[in-house]
Amino acid sequence: MEFRFSAEDEAFRGEVVRFLETELPPRWADTSEGPAEEGAANDERWAFTRTFQRSLAERGWLTLGWPTEHGGAGAGPVRQAMFNETMAHYRAPSYNQGVDRVGPTIIMYGSAEHKEFFLPAIRNAEITWCQGFSEPGSGSDLASLQTRAVRDGDDYIINGQKIWTSGAQHADWIFCLARTDPDAPKHRGISFFLIDMRTPGITVRPLVNMADRHHFNEVFFEDVRVPASNMVGEENRGWYVATTTLDFERSGISRVVSGVRLLGELTELASQPGPDGRRPDEDIRVRHRIADLQIGFTVGRWLAYRVAWMQSQGLVPNQEASMSKLFGTAVNQQLAGMINMLGLHGQLAGDVERAPLNGRMPDEYLNAVPLTIAAGTSEIQRNIIATRGLGLPRG
Repeated sequence: MEFRFSAEDEAFRGEVVRFLETELPPRWADTSEGPAEEGAANDERWAFTRTFQRSLAERGWLTLGWPTEHGGAGAGPVRQAMFNETMAHYRAPSYNQGVDRVGPTIIMYGSAEHKEFFLPAIRNAEITWCQGFSEPGSGSDLASLQTRAVRDGDDYIINGQKIWTSGAQHADWIFCLARTDPDAPKHRGISFFLIDMRTPGITVRPLVNMADRHHFNEVFFEDVRVPASNMVGEENRGWYVATTTLDFERSGISRVVSGVRLLGELTELASQPGPDGRRPDEDIRVRHRIADLQIGFTVGRWLAYRVAWMQSQGLVPNQEASMSKLFGTAVNQQLAGMINMLGLHGQLAGDVERAPLNGRMPDEYLNAVPLTIAAGTSEIQRNIIATRGLGLPRG
């Protein structure tokens, strides 16, 4: 693996930085989504997100790493990772499940009709997606899911419930797992569907998290009729399609880089006198923690680039993606614990007087709690690394 970027890559990064400094609203990186009850403000933020992603699409950047034959720029996974890193550093609203999860899955497993219909809409930021995998009784043991899909002529009738569905309140489509053979072994009776969220019988209910943010939702399916042609891959083989989607989800660099920026901000803040007149970095324990985190984020960054490099070589990272996800989320949780460095006034949230870093740290602290659970718990990642990476027997 080459640990240097080419001159062309660095020139591209500069172009992206100039775009972000022009297109993002002032202080965008210093503010965050408001509490769940601030509906109008959050709706305005979402509207800007859609507009911003269309601007990326116009430049061919939204699907930068997609193959050219599918309408992408063909820039390759490493440059895509560089682009995602720069977006995350500026906290730009570029997160898009269509681009980094279902789009690549359709490229690998979708029919010609799927590619013709969905890929241009994803590429042009015309539709947004959410993921219908987890259920109230099926989280880490996802293959035990109970949502049913029963064949009825040219359609399937779907009944069941999904939970922790990020962005479902905004999504146009959902990529969803449902059980099509209840008598088969649990990994072999699941199918992968693409479902229009406007289909009758779908109900979305909000789940507000402990940071008072509305990202999650419950999604209920009641006699939802889905064309059989909306199945991706073979019937009862959807589990293997879904594991590819999960590898794409776990291999992103953004979760590491967003922490790199915050660490830099905290390091700068530690060198400034606090309310008591003392600099936090006068405490050797603070200096050691900052140094450990700096090392950790450097390791996490290269683990993420390792995954991108493997993808650029035509390899399919599996345990490597799990390593990146496991390490990146753990080090971000350690970073969130640095809120203790700021004293009691570090618990002030929002853009209020005396709130360090514009009140970001309480948000970061609360939102860090589920990091090692979402997209597969740390225990699941360790099992993948042990069995698929090290060849250890299943316990």
